[in-house]
Amino acid sequence: MESRAKLFGHAVHPVLIVFPLGLLATSVIFDIVNLITGSPIFSTVAYWLNASGLIGGALAAPFGWYDWYWIPSGTRAKYIGLMHGLTMVITLILFFLSWWLRSPIAAEPLPTTLAFLGFALALFGGWLGGELVERLGIGVDEGANLNAPSSLSSASTHGHKSPL
Repeated sequence: MESRAKLFGHAVHPVLIVFPLGLLATSVIFDIVNLITGSPIFSTVAYWLNASGLIGGALAAPFGWYDWYWIPSGTRAKYIGLMHGLTMVITLILFFLSWWLRSPIAAEPLPTTLAFLGFALALFGGWLGGELVERLGIGVDEGANLNAPSSLSSASTHGHKSPL
């Protein structure tokens, strides 16, 4: 099924998620560099990258929800979409708490740990999003197989075993 939220012929949600995922992941990289070097400039950059990623996530989320709303109930796609959405909401909450609790000039253990947890959860949530698009065809294929098996299984989307 194709996305209902489109701009210039392209689904909006997949276009918008690139920015928050990149910004939030980069904030974690700057946290790591800060932990290694102890230089406060890296903490400041992580703080603002985190804030920017949260804004981007808040902009992308409604478009994802709108696309999910139109997935037929009782399908694997609806369930995977729900798990993806909940995972990414929890991810944004963890990054928000990290941003809210941190000082923009010094790394602190709790906010940094929350960002690391958010990053790990974002990887899983991103994989679920990829499963929706790449395996189930959500948002890109009007003839999508909404009940295709997991990409982790050896079954293909057409019911026969994959040669790989």
